[in-house]
This record gives sequence, structure tokens and C-alpha cells, in this order.
Amino acid sequence: MMTAMMKTRPLDLLLDAEQDAARIWFESLRDRICAAFEAIERETGFDAAFDYVAWDRQDPSGIPGGGGVRGVMKGRVFEKVGVNVSTVGGTFEGEFGKTIHGAGDDPRFVATGISLVAHMANPHVPAVHMNTRFLTTTKRWFGGGADLNPPLPVAGDTADFHAVLQAACDAHDPAHYPRFKAWADEYFYIPHRQVHRGVGGIFYDHLEGAFDANFAFTRAVGEAFLDVYPRIVRRRMHDAFTPEHLAEQRRWRGRYAEFNLVYDRGTLFGLKTGGNIDAILMSLPPVAEWD
Repeated sequence: MMTAMMKTRPLDLLLDAEQDAARIWFESLRDRICAAFEAIERETGFDAAFDYVAWDRQDPSGIPGGGGVRGVMKGRVFEKVGVNVSTVGGTFEGEFGKTIHGAGDDPRFVATGISLVAHMANPHVPAVHMNTRFLTTTKRWFGGGADLNPPLPVAGDTADFHAVLQAACDAHDPAHYPRFKAWADEYFYIPHRQVHRGVGGIFYDHLEGAFDANFAFTRAVGEAFLDVYPRIVRRRMHDAFTPEHLAEQRRWRGRYAEFNLVYDRGTLFGLKTGGNIDAILMSLPPVAEWD
């Protein structure tokens, strides 16, 4: 198991001040989220903890291309939760670069971010996804968001989750929440099932321009997630459930897996840029069913 001092891997990339500030923030947010989740496990008398594995990436050019740290915990409340950070860079291969904002004519890039997916033991506790990132090509921008994915939706939990995200958005730009909520509703949709993956949240991308303002907003999204999600977990983690509830959870997880393997941009980005396979696929649920 990696010790706390080893959770920040040595960088082989030269980062500018903005890139490094974003990297430091994402890693610090990882530390606080993991501590909060471990504290919930302690409340049940269980000693589950995150296991951290560092990984390195080699760029297609043959030079070092950064890397990251995969963190996974399997506990009594969190059946499987992954919290990953990565900072990678180099050049996009082939035609893939043309699909990335600002990389059509110049395939060089640097990307740093945090990605989190939690699958819960109790089907009354919603699964969740959160990701924020900072990318540099010939342009530079922030993206990310958070969305709630309950197998058994509860209106109060959904309203609470959205209210906290809306407050974070409104503090920066009143236009953010309606725009980014609609973007999440569009993005987290499974066309072949004609259903949404969950009850939504916010999703944003290509937020470029004033670095300080956009970085402050991205930090606010991370803080909002850390505020609201542990509260929802504690609210539901002791609820009684039946075998029928578990069966519904496993069917829903099948849909979640379908989305992440077929439509998720982050999965594709990781695979196309030579990321760590275990870190990329940590989003998949531990158990799922298809009828």
C-alpha cells in the first residue's frame, strides 16, 4: 500500500505556473475526499482505506509523458470507490488530436485532473461521479462536473445535490447552472436505452479565458461535491434494503457500465493517450447484471 508521502509521484513534465497550480489543487482535493470517505467507513467500525498505485506514461514519441496515481477503496459503505489524479502530456497520436479542442493543427498537450466514481454497497445510497480537469493545447481550458446516479432515486437527495451545485455556480456566474445542468442532461444520456444515466448534475467543458476566474469556479465545484455527497451518504447508508433493491441496483449498474464503455469521453481520452488501464476502468461497478 502506498503511504501518504508517496501519493504525489515525481513529475517528468515541465509545467507552467497555471498547470502546476491546477495539479496541486487536484491532488489536494483528492486527499481531502479520500479522508472524508475513509472517515465514513470508520463510523461503521470498519478500517477500509484507499490503496494507492502510482503509474507512469510513455509518450508515443518515446519521451516520458507524465503519469498519475490510482486510488481505490473497497469497504462496508463504499463497495468500490476510485479517486484518481493524473498529469500527462506529450503529443496526440493520429487523427485523435483533431477531435480535441485546440489540437487540430498542433498535437501537443498537457492535461491534469481528478476523476472519481463511487459505487455503494447499500442500493439506497446513490453512486456518484465527479471530474475536474485543466487541459492545455494551443488553447487552455477547464472542464468537468459532478452527477448523481441513484439506482433508487430519492427526490430530496436529488434536490440537495443540485442545490449545492447551483449555489457554487451562481456565486460565479448565474448563467452557469442552467447551461451546465442542461449540458449534463444531454451528455449523461444513453441513446440506445433512451434513458439518462442518473438524475443529473452539471457538466462543463472548454471553459477558457480568464484563468483565475475559471480556476476559482472549478475549485468551487470540487468544494461543492465534498460538501454535499458525504451528507447524502450518511443520510442513506443505514437504510434497510431488500434483495429486490439489490437486483435493481445491479441492473442499473449494467446501464452505467454501458455508458462508460460506449460514450464516456474520459474513458476514450485515457485509452487514446496511453493512460493506465486499471485507472481508466476504475469507473466500472464491481458487480452488475443484465436481464
